Amino acid sequence: MRPPAFQAVIDEHGQPLYRYLVAAVGVHDANDCFQETMLAALRAYPRLQHRDNVGGWLFTIAHHKVIDSARSRERRAVPVGAAVDVGGAEMTELPDPPDGALWKKVGALPTKQRSAVLLRYVADRSYAEIGAALECSEAAARQNVRAALQRLREETT
Repeated sequence: MRPPAFQAVIDEHGQPLYRYLVAAVGVHDANDCFQETMLAALRAYPRLQHRDNVGGWLFTIAHHKVIDSARSRERRAVPVGAAVDVGGAEMTELPDPPDGALWKKVGALPTKQRSAVLLRYVADRSYAEIGAALECSEAAARQNVRAALQRLREETT
């Protein structure tokens, strides 16, 4: 079976993928992560084995780029005299956040839980796709979303 043109893949999955990246790493780093994701996907696209879940494949690549971005942020030089938070991305950088306090709490979740929640509710991915992106089972993806939501409920009450 011949794969669809790569532009068709970008047209179909580009917006949800970009929303996920903005939520995961913030507006400033999302553009770089999106470009790196697309370049990596374009290079690997001719060798893609399972073409039935191209969206899940793209989100897996994007998840790896989010991890790479976090690692590179930890290695960046810190200007003298300036305090820099080396933690996760600032969740208030989302365009028009409905509740800035909630996004800060989402940003403080453990990495897998944060990614699972963002993939589920920002990128609207299925649990199977979340599991593929996070390289875990569908059940583990459900558990990560459930645990994250429970933690958020406990912190907001």
